[in-house]
Amino acid sequence: MPAQSETPRFPFPFPSSPYEPGPEAREIMGKCPVTKVRLPDDSTTWLATGFAETREVLVDQRYSRQLLYAPGRERRGLDELAEGSILALDPPEHSRLRKLVAAAFTARRIQSLQPGIAALVDDLITGMLAGPRPTDLVQAFSLPLPSKVICLLLGVPDEDTAQFHAWSTAMLGDASQDQDERMAALAGLGGYIAELITAKRAEPADDLISLLTDARDSEGKLSEFELIRFCVVLLIAGYETTANVLTLSLAALWRYPEQLRRLRDDPGLIPGAVEELLRYVNLLSAGTGALPRMTREEVCLGGVTIPAGETVTPAVNFANWDPAAFEDPARLDVGRAPKSHLAFGGGVHHCLGAQLARLELQEAFRGLLSRLPGLRMAVPESELEYRQNNAVTSMRALPVTWDDA
Repeated sequence: MPAQSETPRFPFPFPSSPYEPGPEAREIMGKCPVTKVRLPDDSTTWLATGFAETREVLVDQRYSRQLLYAPGRERRGLDELAEGSILALDPPEHSRLRKLVAAAFTARRIQSLQPGIAALVDDLITGMLAGPRPTDLVQAFSLPLPSKVICLLLGVPDEDTAQFHAWSTAMLGDASQDQDERMAALAGLGGYIAELITAKRAEPADDLISLLTDARDSEGKLSEFELIRFCVVLLIAGYETTANVLTLSLAALWRYPEQLRRLRDDPGLIPGAVEELLRYVNLLSAGTGALPRMTREEVCLGGVTIPAGETVTPAVNFANWDPAAFEDPARLDVGRAPKSHLAFGGGVHHCLGAQLARLELQEAFRGLLSRLPGLRMAVPESELEYRQNNAVTSMRALPVTWDDA
C-alpha cells in the first residue's frame, strides 16, 4: 500500500470535460481496479473503478449499505438524505420497502405511460417553438419533462416544481457548502412531503404517495419517518438524474455530428443509443462515485484484500469507461447498445425507475429529432457552465437555437 502522503485524494477535481474521467481517475484506473483513497475528512475508502469489481460491490451482499448507518457512525455527504430510506437498507428491510412500490414500476405499467409522456414531450416542444431563440433547454425541456412525470406518479402538484427543485439543488449541490444549508433543504422538503401526506389522508388519490400512506396507515408496513423519507427519495431520484442525463446526452451528441445524423436518419437506433449515452455520460463525473458500502467480512476485490468493516465506493462513472468491458470506451457509438452498463446500479439497489428513465429519454429524443432536426447549441461548448462539486453533473443552462421548418 502507498504511504498516507501518497494516498490519492478523493473526490477528484472536476474534469475539463464532463464526458470522460479526468487525469487523476485515469491514472488510478491504469494501475489497479481497486485503490485506497483519502476523503476530505482524512478518512479512507476503497474505490472500485474496474467494471467487474464495481459490479461485484453493487450485487454482492457482502458489501452492505445498512452497516454504514449503525448507531454512532458519522454521517457524510448524502448520508442524511439516505438515512431511514430504501437507500440505506439491506434485505430483508430493503425488500419490505421495495415491494410497496414495485407494482408501480413494472415494465407493463411503465409502457402504459408512453402515450402521455410522448404528448408531454410534444407540448414542451410546442412551447419552445412559440418562445424566444435562443432558449435554455434545461428550463424549457430537460427539467420539466421528468419533473412533471414524477409529480404525476407521486401525486405532487405540478405548480410546486420550482420549490422542490430548489430544495433538491441545495441537497445535491456543492459538497463544500455549509452542511446546515443542506440539512435545512432536507427539512424543508421533508416538511412539504409531510403536509402532502396529511392532505392525501384526507383525500386519497390514484398516486404513489396515497398508496404508501395507505400501506402505513392500514397495514403498518412502514413507519411515518420511512414514509416521508421514501417519498423524498422517490421525488428527487425521479427527475434530477434523468434531467441531467438528457441535457448532457444532447450536448454529447452535438460533439459528434455523425452520430447525431445516424439517429436522425434511423430513429430505430434511439433505444440502443439511450443505453450508449447512459454509459458514456459521466453523471457522477465530479468523482463522487455511487453510494458506498461496508464490508461484512474480509473480501478479495480485484486482487486486493479488504478487511471487514471497511468502506468501498463503487465508481460507476469510471466503470462504464473500463476498456476491459467496453471496446474503445471513449468513442460514442449510438449503435453500440451496451446493455451491461452500470448507470442504474445493480443488485438489490438497481434503480427502481430505470425503465421510466429509459422511456422518458427515448421519447425526448424522438420528439426533438423529428420536430427540431436543426436543434443545436447557441454558444460554444467552452462557454457552458457546470455546477462544481455537485453529487450529479449539472449544467447551469444549455442555450439552444434551431432553424425554422
